[in-house]
Amino acid sequence: MTTPIGRLSGRVPGWAKVLTAVVVVLAVLFAGIRLSVLPGLKDLFGTETHDRSGPALLESIQDISRYDAATGNFQVVVDLEKDTKFLPDAIRGSRTLYVGAGTVDAYVDLGKLGKDDVQVDEDRTSATLRLPHARLGTPALDLERSYAVSKERGLLDRLGDLFSDNPNSEQAVQKLAVRHIGAAAKESELTTRAESNTTGMLEGLLRSLGFTKVDVSYGD
Repeated sequence: MTTPIGRLSGRVPGWAKVLTAVVVVLAVLFAGIRLSVLPGLKDLFGTETHDRSGPALLESIQDISRYDAATGNFQVVVDLEKDTKFLPDAIRGSRTLYVGAGTVDAYVDLGKLGKDDVQVDEDRTSATLRLPHARLGTPALDLERSYAVSKERGLLDRLGDLFSDNPNSEQAVQKLAVRHIGAAAKESELTTRAESNTTGMLEGLLRSLGFTKVDVSYGD
């Protein structure tokens, strides 16, 4: 009994069928976990996190001569949308609604005082100080109080997330939130409050040292 050569060449080995089935099952399981369509699988294939980081090393120490006189707390709602030309949002595009909370410090740099900026009379009862205007520090985003309200992604973006190392990256909206918080701080009266608080601090300090008259002014 003979077997046609054409049938022999078209036959798939058994091991190849098993390997193909395993690959398909693993792909379905992986996609189900990443897309959260099979929530029970997350418990079955649960992951554990181990912190094996080395000790932090002190690289440098900087002396700080500024007086942090006020801190502003800000909150902004970022609505960031990314579109692709000639493609509908359902295919390619994203929109993220993010609530960003952060702080901005206002400070007076006392290290810039010169010998002519502090005048004391002979009786040491009167002092005149001229300080630089208060400045704003770098906005700091509070990640514990910031969160994404909603995320909408097109089909291609969702498929791309399956092979991304960081599919939930929020760097773009976080940077935008920091920018808006910094702009809001510039429009606020934070520096004015910082100068007022600095004046009160210096008056209280010098009066405790015996000065009866303290005059504090600001200028660049």
